[in-house]
Amino acid sequence: MTLLLDDRTVRASFGWAQAIEALRAAYAGDVGDSRYPERSMARGDASWLRTLTGVSAGGVMGAKHIAASMTARQVSYLIPLFDEHTAELVALMDGQSITGFRTAATSALAAQLLAGPGDLDVAVIGSGFEAVKHLSALASASTPSSVSVWSPREESRLRFVADFQDTDVRVTAADDAESAVAGANLVICAARSRDESPTVRGAWLRPGTTVVSVGSTLPEQHEVDVELMDRADLIVADMVDEVLHDTGDALAATAAGIDLGKKTISLADLAANRHPGRTDDDQILLYKSVGSAVQDIAVAAMCLAEARRLGLGVPLPISIPPVRK
Repeated sequence: MTLLLDDRTVRASFGWAQAIEALRAAYAGDVGDSRYPERSMARGDASWLRTLTGVSAGGVMGAKHIAASMTARQVSYLIPLFDEHTAELVALMDGQSITGFRTAATSALAAQLLAGPGDLDVAVIGSGFEAVKHLSALASASTPSSVSVWSPREESRLRFVADFQDTDVRVTAADDAESAVAGANLVICAARSRDESPTVRGAWLRPGTTVVSVGSTLPEQHEVDVELMDRADLIVADMVDEVLHDTGDALAATAAGIDLGKKTISLADLAANRHPGRTDDDQILLYKSVGSAVQDIAVAAMCLAEARRLGLGVPLPISIPPVRK
């Protein structure tokens, strides 16, 4: 039976703790190129279709398709999941919320693996969808001691503060990005710069800070400056080649003569304990994310399992059976 899961059902099936553990298991397993090949992109005159595919070690294989129309300024997300052993289509899912959930949950996993000892003082640069999701993911595991948020518009900062007023997380709005970062030992970069200049600078960081950067995924995008890339003792990437060769932050650092390759490892190596991660309390560590099918399929499979347990989802009214070959 193929289940249809719309966005509301996906959100009802999702849990931060379950997602983080699903991602921990996925990254500790086999995430080699044969299971998770590079994403593909088909382009039209004013449209594009991006596809991420993967076969998880948990017996599920699938894809995330992102279809965009620049004319209509609209994007659609679709995730089909198949049983690896029978090739049966087990689910068709709206992938919109999964995209936001999986990015934040993976960042929370990286932060857990990289953060130093003691209380967690968080700076959130940005106040939109990704920023809210990232703080929610972090707070699902432990309540930060303090949270400071900054984004360019005051009304957005105040809305972000209000979003968490009925939770255990106490958020204050900062007057500028530097003052938000100055007191933090975990910095979440989740804001696009209007002019593509960095939103967080290395000079602002105190020793021992962990930085999570999710907003520079293309060569023309910049989120952290060259000094931050240089000060980082270790860079953890969800997709090492894409982070090093396709993100504006890494390209700018490389052009400045910084050898990033010798200090960059994969999130999989960290999750599987093939690398120790933080080895000194004063190290500055950076997690950079461009997104991966590992994340999409792990979180989608978790949502499908929970939807089945809760009796959610609608059976597909027609059959799309596998064909014997």
